[in-house]
Amino acid sequence: MTATYTFDVFSSLDGYGSYGGDGDWGGYWGKQGPELLEHRLRSFDTPHRMVFGATTFRQFVDMLAESTDESDVRDPWVDRMRSMPMTVVSSTLQGPLEWPDATVAQGDAIDIVRRLKEESDVPLRSHGSLSLNWALMTAGLVDRIQVTLFPVITGRTGEGPVLGGADDFDLELLEHRTLDRDIQELVYRPTLHVSRG
Repeated sequence: MTATYTFDVFSSLDGYGSYGGDGDWGGYWGKQGPELLEHRLRSFDTPHRMVFGATTFRQFVDMLAESTDESDVRDPWVDRMRSMPMTVVSSTLQGPLEWPDATVAQGDAIDIVRRLKEESDVPLRSHGSLSLNWALMTAGLVDRIQVTLFPVITGRTGEGPVLGGADDFDLELLEHRTLDRDIQELVYRPTLHVSRG
């Protein structure tokens, strides 16, 4: 049996994963509350192997290095995620990495993740790593897309279209929940859309 792979991502309502230089939203677009933070922490109660692309990995390392204990980047769920084993798919990074249990896997991302799914005895999970996950979705390796939808529109400052580079997919809703009254978590099973024309 192969390990389940979840593409976990945060998004504004208009589909952006972050905001530009003139945005002043703060982490989670400033909308996080106790339910979201507790739910995120519980979601890492069971062991996982994290899978990051090089860009997202570097962003996390930089954010953690620049953060204080009081900043959003140091929330308990991030610390728990950081304690999980991680595979960083990269052709440019070299080990050792500034992460407790991270290894670099060089080569084709699809081959690497296909092998991880076959060999891992724990679920695989990726947070962010957009272009990596778009490719994995097209290859049929993403079992679940978990989108946490924050109640903001970042039409002027939004950057990083969460699914803007992906192929066309049909989605089956597997789970949904509302957190802190306004935040939606939606979990889908993606299937590559087959054109009828």
